[in-house]
Amino acid sequence: MPHIFWSIILALHIAGMAVWIGGAAYAALILRPSLTLLDTAQRNAVHLLTLKKFLRVVWHVMPIVLVTGWLMIIHEGGFAVVPWTTNAMQLFGLVMAGLFLRIFYGPYQKARRAIRPQPATFDSIRTLVLGVAACGMLTILCASLGHGL
Repeated sequence: MPHIFWSIILALHIAGMAVWIGGAAYAALILRPSLTLLDTAQRNAVHLLTLKKFLRVVWHVMPIVLVTGWLMIIHEGGFAVVPWTTNAMQLFGLVMAGLFLRIFYGPYQKARRAIRPQPATFDSIRTLVLGVAACGMLTILCASLGHGL
């Protein structure tokens, strides 16, 4: 394949990770604490709308990131050939995907269906989103270590 194809694959992968990790960091570290300025009904409405939009974006970004990562691994010769840091990145990516699915099908659905979502539901979402952000930062660390920085 031409060099430009792999450059586009890498760009899609990095851009997707930036959206995923950046969105998780924003949701957990900036949005949630800022919502304390609103009354409960407004806080729940803003939080649910923001989560709906973020989770919809991740539904599209997550498969792109995973597939582009696997394409690059195959391009490099397969899982047995790539350095341990690449396999660690894949592990963290799969953990992030699992946490995302846990958020979406667990507390997010509970909050979405509730007439008055409980603060504990949003706290559990925040905890899981912090896990996604932490795994994302570890993924970035592995990417850096894998290139001998």
